[in-house]
Amino acid sequence: MSLVDKLRDAPSGGDPVDAEGLTRRLEALSRFLRLVDPYLPDSELVTAHTIVERASGRLTLSLDHTVVALAGSTGSGKSSLFNALARFKLSPVGVRRPTTGTAHAVVWGPLEPASRLLDWIGVLPRQRFVRESALDGDDEASLRGLVLLDLPDFDSVERAHQLEVDRLLGLVDQIVWVVDPQKYGDRILHRAYLSQFATHAGVTIVVLNQADRLSTADTDAVLTDLRRLLDEDGLTGAPVLATSAKQPGMLTELREALESTVAERQAALRRLAADLDAAGEELAEMIGPPAAEDEVDRATVRQLTDALAASAGVPAVADATAAAYRHRAAAATGWPLVRGLRRLRPDPLRKLHLGEPVKTDAVSTDVVPRTSLPAADAAQKSAVGLSVRAVAARAAAPLPEVWAPALTTAARSKAADLPDALDRAIAKTDLGADRKPVWWRVVGILQWLLLAAAVAGLGWLVAGYALRALGLPDPATPKIGSVPLPTLLLLGGLFLGLLLWLLLKPLVEAGGRRARRRAEQRLRASVTEVGRGLVVAPVREVLNAYAQAREALGVVRTE
Repeated sequence: MSLVDKLRDAPSGGDPVDAEGLTRRLEALSRFLRLVDPYLPDSELVTAHTIVERASGRLTLSLDHTVVALAGSTGSGKSSLFNALARFKLSPVGVRRPTTGTAHAVVWGPLEPASRLLDWIGVLPRQRFVRESALDGDDEASLRGLVLLDLPDFDSVERAHQLEVDRLLGLVDQIVWVVDPQKYGDRILHRAYLSQFATHAGVTIVVLNQADRLSTADTDAVLTDLRRLLDEDGLTGAPVLATSAKQPGMLTELREALESTVAERQAALRRLAADLDAAGEELAEMIGPPAAEDEVDRATVRQLTDALAASAGVPAVADATAAAYRHRAAAATGWPLVRGLRRLRPDPLRKLHLGEPVKTDAVSTDVVPRTSLPAADAAQKSAVGLSVRAVAARAAAPLPEVWAPALTTAARSKAADLPDALDRAIAKTDLGADRKPVWWRVVGILQWLLLAAAVAGLGWLVAGYALRALGLPDPATPKIGSVPLPTLLLLGGLFLGLLLWLLLKPLVEAGGRRARRRAEQRLRASVTEVGRGLVVAPVREVLNAYAQAREALGVVRTE
């Protein structure tokens, strides 16, 4: 039967536990643990994991049985009370008791149906007893289904006994704390135990045993003081009863309380609900105000981008882009006679090995070759480290301190991949440097026309000199004003070509600056994507887990 079915089928009575709500709370606690386990210290989650495991174990066992433990210190009369309630001498009393370190159990009703439950609790078979018999008739029918445990003394000198008590207190459905008139205010009892069960008032009963030794007035005074101490422990509402193992009449109230608990068969569910309350209070210290996935603001991302850009060599690539623009512009628009010399110089961008991915024979995918940019120096690496930590610190600012290590670890989780990722991003970024403006072509053609005019003028002049040297008649040379046309073509073509290049130099410089800004913007965008993917994204995963865990904890605490 599933956990949900178990809870739905649980009988109700008095003030029953909301089975549907309890199911949602348990599922929410399990979801909370799944979300935070990768990020929070295990030591902070032990209690919550224990509760989930206990719930899974207890709810697969009999809910028709109610496990009640008698807990107390040495000399409180626990075992005597245990025997008196069972009306048999089942648990050893006296000096032998503190030396056993094992729990005794008595079952009202058949033992076999309760055996799996007792196995889970860890009560040895030889310490199990059956209370009802044919001779009892219906005298014990009102307690049928009760499993009463007599625990070792919590203040035993044997450390193993104390550990056994702590283990059993975490498994039982209801606890009856047995105190005596001399040690009811014991600091160990109240600080180490009762105050730790502040959320469990609904499954706690405190009995002042050996009350037969006190007068009525003294009994009332002790009960009043005991009530005050319990209120200070947070157990307001827990019943406080006076009992005596020697006087059966003083067990009536306790027996009636146990009969009521058995009849309702709600103690196991109430204990679980109280455990969830306690877990919710403990876990609440790990969850603070809401924190969105985009908690890392633009200023922090910009700081990260600045550091990554410097580390990746973005300024050098941007400068090379501007130089490449000027180099290519000069090669396209400069004086044709020196263009060849310009082309002999290496392209500034080509020296950095930036460009398209290369096809490989071994695989069908494109491989982006590494650039020749220098590796980041120590100062740049330090700046990246500081920026990465700043991302984690900004994300952790609104969260409880326990989340800071997880966010720092997340921010640095892919730090080793940053250099290669940045290099690939730089290599793959389209800098727009291969685009040739239209005016380059127009000016290039005009330069060739001017050079052609100069060559034509030079040829004309050379032809005239050759004719005169050969004694041939020299045809009349046209003039423009007083300047011969061949001379004008030669000098005009050379002068205008040089003048055009000089006039265009400021335009080329301005274009180089624009190319640098454009390249820097695109490179920073690529670098930002790397930073978001390798630094910010892991941090946002933690923030997303935090947000979901906060929502789950809200269900645990509010249902």
